[in-house]
Amino acid sequence: MDDYRLIADEVAADIMTGRLRPGGQLPTQRAFARRRGIAASTAGRVYRELARRGLTVGEVGRGTFVRAGRGTAADDGRIPLAEPADAPIDLELNYPTVPGQSELLAAALAPLLRADALGEALRPVGAAGTAAARRAFADLLSTDAGGWGADPGELLFAGNGRQAVAGALAALVPPGRRLGVEALTYPVVKAVAGQLGIRLVPLAVDEHGLRPDALAAAHRAAPLSAVYVQPRLHNPLGTSLPPERAAALAGELRRLDLPVVEDAIWSFLRPGSAPLAALAPERTVLVDSLSKRLAPGLTTGVAVVPDALRERVAGALRAGGWTPNGFALEAAVRWIGDGTPTAVAAAKRADATARQTLAREVLAGQRLRADRCSYYLWWELPGAWRAETFVAAAARAGISVTPAAAFAVDPRSTPSAVRVGLASPPLPVLGWALGVLAGIAGAGEGGG
Repeated sequence: MDDYRLIADEVAADIMTGRLRPGGQLPTQRAFARRRGIAASTAGRVYRELARRGLTVGEVGRGTFVRAGRGTAADDGRIPLAEPADAPIDLELNYPTVPGQSELLAAALAPLLRADALGEALRPVGAAGTAAARRAFADLLSTDAGGWGADPGELLFAGNGRQAVAGALAALVPPGRRLGVEALTYPVVKAVAGQLGIRLVPLAVDEHGLRPDALAAAHRAAPLSAVYVQPRLHNPLGTSLPPERAAALAGELRRLDLPVVEDAIWSFLRPGSAPLAALAPERTVLVDSLSKRLAPGLTTGVAVVPDALRERVAGALRAGGWTPNGFALEAAVRWIGDGTPTAVAAAKRADATARQTLAREVLAGQRLRADRCSYYLWWELPGAWRAETFVAAAARAGISVTPAAAFAVDPRSTPSAVRVGLASPPLPVLGWALGVLAGIAGAGEGGG
């Protein structure tokens, strides 16, 4: 993140906390530059960034003004619950970025923009990618995997992580058949299953994650075709399988002779644990991507697929039009080669920990479930609050959060909870927004 964005963060915090009021005029860019001791060009970038975030509006001949309609606190400190804000603070989408990330990414791209290199990168590639991509991604996936090493010969690629998941599910579960998933699961899996005609079967979880006995019971009731699971940093609960539970789950999968799709997309934030692919490699399709590791626009997806399933998954990726983009794949190879993902991941782990610490401080006393190094938390709402009512109240204060229903496989078993994404706002804005949510939760207007 450039210095101008850090300055924009400070101004944004002043706006969100009410120190700069809606309708107030900012100084001219030249005056702002003098006060901050920065170049006029940097001041211009700050003002453009504030406008991009929807915080300010420029009026020709008059100047730059703080936009009205933001969710700011009233003069007496109460939270205004009036009309929905037109530019909410986004605590739904979770795309982390860290300072210096863009500079690291740009450095590796420069050689790729030469005419000869660009021509090669723009050629179409299939699900198997390239030999260089398979080697690079195998190294990347093995870095934080507790001694497990991905085999380059088992790698397949997709346009993004969601497509990699879709390809794996399409290959393993015929239409009309049953897929076991955690009772609260990644919403995209619900959507993919609906598109593919797959029936989702909710499996009970506890504080350690998916229960092997619940898997066995569901399979006895009616055979499952496969299982989808998030063993590390489960979204939305933040849980990670301890080694004993992971071993027990792998053993149950073997006993039942079931394939499993292991979603490892957030696992870079919790390094050092062996994946299920290390414990049951013959039946595990491990899926990962670059969108969370690096940036949301870098959507290359990757799957580690055992030989017995490789042709089925590759065929599903081709049939679905889910094969990778050659330019993105070549860019990823260059980034992996110069160590960019490792550096960015380390910075994101520190950033996620700082955000979790802040959240625990601001939401002290609330019933929260989260991992200290994840970018989201699960909030079991107090009193009579229903998730939908709380989400509506938060929206009226200009803040978006995700209700439990988005994750629940069985709509009849939806808890009164929300997921709060911590990645998107600057830290000062995040702290303010969490304070607003705490105030709403304590207002006692649960709606029955």
